[in-house]
Amino acid sequence: MSIPVITLGAVASAYVPGLEQLRGPVTVVRRCEQLPELVAACQTGIARAAIVDPDAEISASMVDRLRFAGVVVVALADSDSGGRTAGIVGIEYVESSIEPAGLAEAVSRAVERFDSMAAHERGSLAYADPMVLPEPAVPAPAQSSQDPGKGRITAVWGPVGAPGRTTVAVNIAAELAAAGASVLLVDADTYGASIGASLGLLDESAGLAHACRLADQGEFGFEALERVAVSVALKGGRLRVLTGITRADRWPELRPAALRQVLAAARSLAEVIIVDCGFCLEADEELSFDTLAPRRNGATLTCLEAADSVIAVGGADAIGVPRMVKALSALSDAIPTAAARVVFNKVRAAAVGRSPEAQLREAWERFGPTAGIAAFLPADFAAADQALLAGSALLETAPASPLRLAIAELAEVPGGERRRRAPVVRLRNVKFSGNKARLPR
Repeated sequence: MSIPVITLGAVASAYVPGLEQLRGPVTVVRRCEQLPELVAACQTGIARAAIVDPDAEISASMVDRLRFAGVVVVALADSDSGGRTAGIVGIEYVESSIEPAGLAEAVSRAVERFDSMAAHERGSLAYADPMVLPEPAVPAPAQSSQDPGKGRITAVWGPVGAPGRTTVAVNIAAELAAAGASVLLVDADTYGASIGASLGLLDESAGLAHACRLADQGEFGFEALERVAVSVALKGGRLRVLTGITRADRWPELRPAALRQVLAAARSLAEVIIVDCGFCLEADEELSFDTLAPRRNGATLTCLEAADSVIAVGGADAIGVPRMVKALSALSDAIPTAAARVVFNKVRAAAVGRSPEAQLREAWERFGPTAGIAAFLPADFAAADQALLAGSALLETAPASPLRLAIAELAEVPGGERRRRAPVVRLRNVKFSGNKARLPR
């Protein structure tokens, strides 16, 4: 069976006569001069492969979009430079001087490789299409043709309602950095990015969006990521930060295909990568699009898919607990292999009742999933407000805060790095200065 292909540019179109003379594995169904024409033709489903010129301005996100439409990209590369598409993952490269028979074989090989891929390798998290319902995302095995970094990614996620995801992410990163670890803090929240403001970075410039733009153009390594990340000084260490988008309407800049490359490079830059994710996991299929459209929650789904561990933060009240139960069910459907550590924040007797931790455990055992509660973070609004006002972490502004100590324990910081609360000395009598009388307590 012949494979229908589309060509883009004069160099690729010059191969049409030779390919047609083969009367074999490929058939050219359309010649395109402009990239939008190519994309529109591919989305109609008439082609399985696209042959493009060396100077075609195709980005990684564009390749991801074509792959989601079922089209593989074969690029004609110059022997010296490789063309503008050089280094983009997902493209089959061949020499621009190749014979038509060799080009036809390369197209057939690329299509066969694509058909053998699993759904999560085809960019299914990036776009929403009402005609095609993507399969649940399954993380790919931790292997690559390149030498992957050893850094571990922890995604801090939670349901809607401001349970304190950013506060937990910032302070976990700060505790690990102060303990001597190399840490990168990433703000991937497409609804309300706030890590820059939390750390007092007034000249916020959407570092993650910048990194995604660089990754979209081709090869992206930890050297480029190191230039984009902002270095923040903390007590006892330094923290690298990739700030989030400055406006919510800039979410299309966090393209999942590019974001995956940024997270892969982050593993080589830092030992620990803490990612602050958005709350929403909806796949957008209920929305009506005339054509293939970007998926707003693709960045959150991509981060959760790439994460080695997930910390699910929920509010410790009558509204936050049911929301957490429903959100964990949605997380299991979207990322089946994500085993989240459940953390309840803002734990206080006023919202739950006497012995709030015992009350929450009892309610969780009755209504929650089988996984237990990993940690309880006590409510300390004064300390949190002080840290936010100072644009710093709790370890600098309120080192003895119960909230800070609980987050340090959640981060598994070595015991020597944590300040322990001094034992309480109870006195039977209290003596006031200038008064000889003793008052019984």
